[in-house]
Amino acid sequence: MSSISIATAAEVFDLLRDDLAAVEREFARQSNSQVTVVSDIAAYLITGGGKRLRPLLLLLSAKALGSKSDARIRMGAVVEMLHTATLVHDDIIDEASTRRGRPSSNATWGNAKCVLAGDWLYMQAFQTALAERSLHILDLLISLSQQMVEGELLQMEKLGKLINEEEYFDLIYRKTAFLFKVSMHLGVAVADPALACHEEALGEYGRNLGLAFQIVDDVLDLTANDDILGKPAASDLREGKATLAVIHALERGTGADREAIRTVLADRSFARVAHADILEILHRHGSLDYARDTASAYAEAARLSITEIPESDYKRALLWVPGFVTSRDR
Repeated sequence: MSSISIATAAEVFDLLRDDLAAVEREFARQSNSQVTVVSDIAAYLITGGGKRLRPLLLLLSAKALGSKSDARIRMGAVVEMLHTATLVHDDIIDEASTRRGRPSSNATWGNAKCVLAGDWLYMQAFQTALAERSLHILDLLISLSQQMVEGELLQMEKLGKLINEEEYFDLIYRKTAFLFKVSMHLGVAVADPALACHEEALGEYGRNLGLAFQIVDDVLDLTANDDILGKPAASDLREGKATLAVIHALERGTGADREAIRTVLADRSFARVAHADILEILHRHGSLDYARDTASAYAEAARLSITEIPESDYKRALLWVPGFVTSRDR
């Protein structure tokens, strides 16, 4: 572990305030279309907020390696456009009615318009990236899109079914962690070429951080209430998704415990088994603590992976992010 101190949240915000504001403006500018409904849906999604964690990572990766190019702003907007497009498509697939405490875009405009708006955002992200004239950047974005689509298709095939930890980690790597990893790689791609030797380490940071992020998300889905989450609690179980804590309890529970969990996954509802009953099973077997501990281990692995990165305020900020990811409540 590096001997430098970990930044505070206020220090990270001060460090990136101008860049994040510039990414937000670029995202809004790139999301403007002559077709009004596209602009309306994009504007609705932008004002819906979000952590902007992926562009933040790209900016920190680029700045930690000495980037002075405006390309980091454009690429920050690209990763947020891609992330937003995946959320639109996910909400359609999951038939979600809310997102971040307000009606989802598909609940407002309907599935047909939103799937096309999501497609438009994907293409606009690629067009923006194309301006960098970098085959490496395009290769990263194509690989990312393939991984995310494959992850979604694999998850659809496994809905309502029991999966093991290996299958779970493959899914969350494709659906979530790969975007974190690519965000870090894109930061390297627009930075000082002399420091490109750090690409593997920064990519590993993104991978470990993304896995931690998704495990925490899955725990919060089980334990937080609707108001904090901004969507119905236990949505994953209602959609037939077995996440890490649930897999842990299935492997260690009694026959009755396993039958209760299987029933909820198969029914995709809590009609026959209550959410509280599932939580009791998870608490009894230490499954939620197991998932949290696993997330913390990946967060620490993220910190350790950047030991050799040159020391700077941006590295201090990168050391702060894993703690933010594992301690959040939404």
